[in-house]
This record gives sequence, structure tokens and C-alpha cells, in this order.
Amino acid sequence: MSMIRDLRAAVRPARRRDDSPYRTASSAPACTNSAVVDCGVYRDGHRLPGHLTPAEAIAGVRDEGGFVWIGLHEPTEAEFAGIAQEFGLHPLAVEDAVHAHQRPKLERYDDTLFTVFKTVHYVEHAELTSTSEVVETGEVMCFTGPNFIVTVRHGGQGSLRALRHRLQEDQERLAKGPSAVLHAIADQVVDGYMAVAGAVQDDIDEVEIDVFSSGTNGKAAGGKGAGGQGTAKSGDAGRIYQLKREVLEFKRAVSPLLRPMQLLSERPMRLVDADIQKYFRDVADHLARVNEQVLSFDDLLNSILQANLAQAAVAQNEDMRKITAWAAIFAVPTMIAGIYGMNFQYMPELHWKYGYPAMMLVTVSICLGIHRGFKRNGWL
Repeated sequence: MSMIRDLRAAVRPARRRDDSPYRTASSAPACTNSAVVDCGVYRDGHRLPGHLTPAEAIAGVRDEGGFVWIGLHEPTEAEFAGIAQEFGLHPLAVEDAVHAHQRPKLERYDDTLFTVFKTVHYVEHAELTSTSEVVETGEVMCFTGPNFIVTVRHGGQGSLRALRHRLQEDQERLAKGPSAVLHAIADQVVDGYMAVAGAVQDDIDEVEIDVFSSGTNGKAAGGKGAGGQGTAKSGDAGRIYQLKREVLEFKRAVSPLLRPMQLLSERPMRLVDADIQKYFRDVADHLARVNEQVLSFDDLLNSILQANLAQAAVAQNEDMRKITAWAAIFAVPTMIAGIYGMNFQYMPELHWKYGYPAMMLVTVSICLGIHRGFKRNGWL
């Protein structure tokens, strides 16, 4: 809270003195912190040569025009304080950017747009298990102003280095200003969603084939017992549930971003160039398609899980029928042995020479008859 109070007092440009420490050479060490990944000044679509500190880049933009793009990776409050003060960033947005774990959103603070993107990375795995991590998420926050864009990245993926190089080759587009960078970041994030959606679709197809092929094989084989091909695998439910959790994580990154993309593509904004706004419509369309796909993943996994549970119930029912059938068969010799085990003096065929083999033959014949009947009805 003390940091927020300090920032509230610092973001008032009218009270900023000309001898601000961020304009002097002595302040360079404070601005060149380890969190700054890259810092460049762009004018007319070209990046100015040389390695500039944030303080030098800011001063150059204010004196000669253009815009500055500063990229940071997981900055601390102290590392971000100087940049936040120079650009007059709102303390609440700064706090969100430093501490991360935000849902995708678009907020406006005076002449600054604060945008939060959830980056998604597909985790490769040789085999999907009940503990496999499928989707890994990170965050990219963007502060977009009239002559600056500050990107703050959290997580090990979602690097913007390659994107920066591609944009520097498209000078006409980069000449549109900070909104062109904001669009490029949004486009890269949504393209990542589409790639992850395709990989997750493959995992779901694999699980679906495993679940339904087990039931088909069991039917073709006449319904094998526990451990056979006709039963649902014990690990299938765990794999499906784990995949549902990963899809839910994916959904939390995609769905909340729909409204911000809609605003950027439809509502006129001073900070977004009119030509760039047309490109946001394409991003919003791609995002809507990914969102529909993710929602269908959830419904499909629900159906697969229900099918797996139904197969497990059927397999359990078949096991109970087999147990019941064998119990009925063994009840016959048990009953006969129980009758002849009684201590009666006069019993039929008790002293007959062939009484024992005859009774064994009768017992076996009855058991075989019952077994044949159960077999014909599919109980065995």
C-alpha cells in the first residue's frame, strides 16, 4: 500500500520537476534493471540505432517524437517504479502488472490503455496420463499510451522477442504507432490459442478412441471379463478428468478476452489507429472461433466421461452376473452334499454300491446343464 501511495503522488505530471532523476545520467543505473528485456525508440516505422536505457528512450521520444517500446519480464515493484513514474501509469494497473495472476481484461486510465493477455503453451508429452500437464499459462500486460507501449511478461513462455523483430521488418505497419504493437501482441496470443486448441483436440481424440474402442472390442469378443478388452480401462476416467481440468484452464484464458477484443475492434479509441482497428476485427473473429472450440471440448469431454462411466457400470454388471452364475452352479453340489451329510439312518441309495458314483454323475450333469444355460444366455 505504501508503494501505491507513492505512485499516486508520482503520476501527476503537473508536479513533476524538470530535474527529475530519470532525466539525468546519474539515474541510468536505476532504470537499466535486470527486468528490462529490450528498449527501443521507433520513429516513422524505423527503430533508432544504439542501445538505449529507458530514461534515454523516454527523453528522446519527448524531444523528437516517435514512440518507445519497453519490454519487461517479471519486474519487481522497485524495478517498475521508475518507468511507471515517467509514463504516469495508474497505481492500480501497476500493482496488477507486478503481481500478475489477472484475468484477461481491458481498462482505460486517462490516456493509457491497460490490457491483460493470458498466454497459453501446450506441454508436449509422450503419453497422456492422469497427472499430465497439458496447458501451461503465462501473462502479458500492455500499457499503451500516445507515445509509448510498455509490455510486462510473466511466465516462461510468450516471449515477444521474435515478434519485435518481425514488426521491425514491417515498417509501414510499425509507423502506425503503439496500437500496431498492441495488435501484433494480441494476434500472436490468439494464434497461440489456435495452435494449442489443435493439440488439445488431438489429445481428446486419443482419449475418445481409447474409451470407445475398448467397448467395441469387448462387444466383438462376446464380452470379456475383468481385465479383458471389453472393460473400460481403470485409468481412463483419471485421464479424462485431468484433460477437463486443463481445458478449463484454457477456457479461463480465452473466454474473458472476448469482450476486450470486441471493444478494441468496434469502439473508436484515440489510442488505437483507425487502420489498426480493422485488424483487431480479424483477431476478434479468430478468438471467437477458438472460444467455440474450447466450449465444444468441455461438452465432448463430458460425453466421453459419461460413456466411460457407463462402460464401467456395464463391466461391473457383467462381473456380477458371472459371479451369480457360478454361485448358482456351485449351489447344486453344495445342496446335495448338505442333504447327504445329514445323520439320518434311512436315506435313498445310502447303502447302494454305486450310490456315490451315481450321485457324482448326477451332480456333474446338473452343473453342466446350468452352465450351458448361462452360457447360452450370455452370463458366462
